[in-house]
Amino acid sequence: MTGTAGIARGTRWAPGDHILWRYRDSAPDLKGHVHICRPVTVVRDAPDLLAVWMAPGTECVKPVLLDGTAVHEEPLATRYTAPRTTVRSRWWGTGVLKLARPGDPWSVWLFWDRGWEFKSWYVNLEEPRQRWAGGVDSEDHFLDISVYPDRTWAWRDEDEFAQAQHAGLLDAARAERVRQAGVAAVELIERWGEPFSAGWQDWRPDPAWGVPVLPEDWDRTPAHLTT
Repeated sequence: MTGTAGIARGTRWAPGDHILWRYRDSAPDLKGHVHICRPVTVVRDAPDLLAVWMAPGTECVKPVLLDGTAVHEEPLATRYTAPRTTVRSRWWGTGVLKLARPGDPWSVWLFWDRGWEFKSWYVNLEEPRQRWAGGVDSEDHFLDISVYPDRTWAWRDEDEFAQAQHAGLLDAARAERVRQAGVAAVELIERWGEPFSAGWQDWRPDPAWGVPVLPEDWDRTPAHLTT
């Protein structure tokens, strides 16, 4: 992928580089295995912000149950204990812009409806991303926040967050750290700090950008990771 050159240049990728945005599984029997992989195009890679674009039609990797059932269709009580595998799948929605500051235990995603009508921001609580030659790795923390153009906000997936704790994916100490990260994100929202105040909802992708290709070794182990 073109992002490999970014590391060689000094750990920075250039606009238009293709990298992988990945999440590792937190289930005890799959700990550390990549179960979500999304090829993305770099918009900006600066010391204070990594911005990437996931284009419509991108081939991604997602987790499913062994019989192919979508994870969200499994009853919540067994959602995190039912055996899983991964499959390749297309992202057929409108594109997603992802913004992440180094060290933040969340990333902020921007969603649009068709016709570029801005819909919402989505604060995905997660481990601070670790960089490697081909992209960034993280681990999802289940709890999320939706933020709307009128500056209102709402917690998302609190039931999944509770079930993840019940299933042993988050111990009490880690769950408290996640909740406190959410509180910090809410404080940022309520004072309307960046990226919410930065005008990213008016951003548009370069028409010349192609759709990144999902490589065969999408789950490869990085030689080294940095924050």
